[in-house]
Amino acid sequence: MLHCYQAVAHSVRDRLVESFNDTHRHFTTVAPKKIYYFSLEFLIGRCLQNALINIDCEEKYREALKDLGFNLEVIYEEEVDPALGNGGLGRLAACFLDSLATLNYPAWGYGIRYDYGIFRQIIKDGAQIEVPDYWLSQGNPWEIERLDVQYKVRFYGKTRKIKKAGKEISIWENTQTIIARAYDTPIPGYATFNTLALRLWRSLPANEFDFNSFNTGDYFKALEERQKAEYITSVLYPNDSTQQGKELRLKQEYLLVSASLQDIIRRHKRDESLCGRPFNWVNFPKEAAVQLNDTHPALAIVELLRILIDEEMMDHDPAWDIIRHTFAYTNHTVLPEALEKWGVDILGNLLPRHLEIIYLINYVWLQAVGKKFPGNVDKLSSLSLIEESNPKKVRMANLCIVGSHTVNGVAAIHSDLIKHTLFKDFYEFDPKKFQNKTNGVTPRRWIVSANPLLGELYTDKTHNDEWILHMDKLRVLE
Repeated sequence: MLHCYQAVAHSVRDRLVESFNDTHRHFTTVAPKKIYYFSLEFLIGRCLQNALINIDCEEKYREALKDLGFNLEVIYEEEVDPALGNGGLGRLAACFLDSLATLNYPAWGYGIRYDYGIFRQIIKDGAQIEVPDYWLSQGNPWEIERLDVQYKVRFYGKTRKIKKAGKEISIWENTQTIIARAYDTPIPGYATFNTLALRLWRSLPANEFDFNSFNTGDYFKALEERQKAEYITSVLYPNDSTQQGKELRLKQEYLLVSASLQDIIRRHKRDESLCGRPFNWVNFPKEAAVQLNDTHPALAIVELLRILIDEEMMDHDPAWDIIRHTFAYTNHTVLPEALEKWGVDILGNLLPRHLEIIYLINYVWLQAVGKKFPGNVDKLSSLSLIEESNPKKVRMANLCIVGSHTVNGVAAIHSDLIKHTLFKDFYEFDPKKFQNKTNGVTPRRWIVSANPLLGELYTDKTHNDEWILHMDKLRVLE
């Protein structure tokens, strides 16, 4: 039965790939503003039934498989849930992609291809035991490994100042390099030909095999670089109670933003060239919107500023203007202890140039705070990107707010709380920045798929199936 599932899944995926290619060509020609959704989790769930419903082929496949002696519902049960998310954060990200595809928006999701997810729970002798989730043991028929899409991601090293073109710039050198390779999963919209992609990154070694070590009998060292690289994308949310765990999680977050931004910049430069237009960084915020799903991708703000200043030789003020018009931030919690903070020591060791840039952002930002609240030391302390604790820490939520044009909560009451409690001083500084976006669900997933009889009842009572796309149509039943 597994082979039957894989055959069906591959046949659907091939159709989605064709649709994605057509969608991508269309958006390249039209050149609309593109949306990029950065999230450490995408809880996409099983793909087969959702895809068949979205492309209106479920009944056709059911009848065809019945003629061959197979039951579609039984085949559905062969699919393994992708271990790419843990809870609400990941499910929200997946629903966003589904909705963006359905509404015909040009968008990409960016995340990490975890080998083992967070864990799989089993109950033994009345107690919970966590074991690895080997969700890839039978392969993943939905993904396409993109051997042509991979980028270098750097860690550690040192920085130094040099003169270039009459300007003083920073050089980040003596770094350790790994490779981020792309794996694409097509995301079909409902009742539309539009198909988007969830692009996930897998970490690989830049130097796969040390032949000299192997020849001297040090077989473990021969594969050391491979092991150091591959463990980065092995597990979702590695235990960060140790220094090594903290460093691993920070590596994951930087891998996501570094590879994704390189991919976005490459795409926009290529598309502009194909359309016969010169690429202009000033226009970048008009062409690209990056949504940060919680604080995990916060380093994207710093990384893009580094690229603009260090690689594109741009002055700070115009570079920061691009940053402020490119990023938006979704907050998911009102608990202060749940907001990410990275120790200055670990951040400076792993990403020394980025720590320098964070201090630069903070310096300019606190000057603006001082003008807004002259002589108010408490405001300076509250709004600073740096927590003056022992040890000092970088407040990633503060970084997200400062570097974004829009901040939103995920429910009306939640957004109200972040404005008046959690981020009260930021709201006082710039109230127009704060909005609300209520979490939604995908009705096709939770009604059409999970409860088809309820869906049929809705259709019968409303005399059409428009409610699938427009839930407000169900108000006639009130």
